[in-house]
Amino acid sequence: MHKYKELEIWKRAIDLTVDVYDLTKNFPEDEKFGLTSQIKRAAVSVPSNIAEGAGRNSNKEFNQFLGISTGSIFEVETQLIIAERLNFLTRDQTEKVLQKSDELVRMTKSLKNKLI
Repeated sequence: MHKYKELEIWKRAIDLTVDVYDLTKNFPEDEKFGLTSQIKRAAVSVPSNIAEGAGRNSNKEFNQFLGISTGSIFEVETQLIIAERLNFLTRDQTEKVLQKSDELVRMTKSLKNKLI
């Protein structure tokens, strides 16, 4: 079992989630139950799966949850791109969060390799 609160990857995933919540504050009200809700759920899933995996009994299980977390990162990235194309976000706003998500993907891959 790993102490997830001590993992830098978990801390950065929390930061990504906070960034997503900040960005979606200005989305149109009629998107509250659409894209806004979907992107928030995907963002919350990233640190949640890291934490859940860290609490499992084996590195193999942890590795599996890191894979799910990576999928959620890609989901967030896709939804940010959609939001930008819908003019809910500027290119600069999107790019800042995409850079953070790219780093998180690299960190996840590195941790997965260490767990093998």
